[in-house]
Amino acid sequence: MRMHWGAFIAAVQERGEYPSQEEAERSSRIVLALLGAHLVGEVRAELAARLPETLALVLLNPLQAHEPLPPERFIRATAAWIEGATEKTATWDVSAVLSVVADVAGEDLTDRLLLQLPPGYDLLFGRPQPS
Repeated sequence: MRMHWGAFIAAVQERGEYPSQEEAERSSRIVLALLGAHLVGEVRAELAARLPETLALVLLNPLQAHEPLPPERFIRATAAWIEGATEKTATWDVSAVLSVVADVAGEDLTDRLLLQLPPGYDLLFGRPQPS
């Protein structure tokens, strides 16, 4: 079931403790664009079907990563796209968005998403895996 735009952005705003909806929207668009470049196939399509339509289109943007970025590089890439961001603030942004994505996706789809990503993303999704 597709989540509504307002509910998604409100959840990101709350998790990220953003003072404005615009900041939650900006972080959501950037993080989902970068995430979409790392996902392929059925998993990417299933996640898109659960996101608000506008964000689904961002996720499905035809950008493809040349190589899967480890979490640290994903954070740096996010920081590069957010004006004035540092790695610390970008980690906060990524975690706020991806933890909501994990809630929307549910446990099974989140597990399949994590299989497509390098080790360490489980923490960014707020779903630490036992070692």
